[in-house]
Amino acid sequence: MQMSFYFSDTVVLLFDFWSVHTPTGMALSVLVILLLSVLYEAVKMGKAVLLRRALLALPRSISQESLLEPKEGDTGPTQGSRWFRYHVGQTLFHVVQVVLGYMVMLAVMSYNTWIFLGAIAGSTLGYFVVYPLLGRG
Repeated sequence: MQMSFYFSDTVVLLFDFWSVHTPTGMALSVLVILLLSVLYEAVKMGKAVLLRRALLALPRSISQESLLEPKEGDTGPTQGSRWFRYHVGQTLFHVVQVVLGYMVMLAVMSYNTWIFLGAIAGSTLGYFVVYPLLGRG
């Protein structure tokens, strides 16, 4: 196994069945890693949007009104349950983010320069495209 970066069109990525032996296969593999990196940035942004919404769902201050029991016939979600749903959503986004991050990291650890450049380009492209949307969320 190579322990320094190298240019080659042959590599095994993540699983034995993802074995690349042709320039076309390498180009497709770089594209897949690039898309995984873009998706990683999108999930990271989604998690930030959910965090903002969860913070907005918390009561601004603890007042007597927020401590009262819900009135009869009030079927709307309470602020606490809304916050909990956002927290569950953030947890799921976090799991997806960790899995994607480790997959990209392990692909880069193949030390193939093309794969490394695909991961960097995907991260750059993802940040460039996705983070302006954060202000709109």
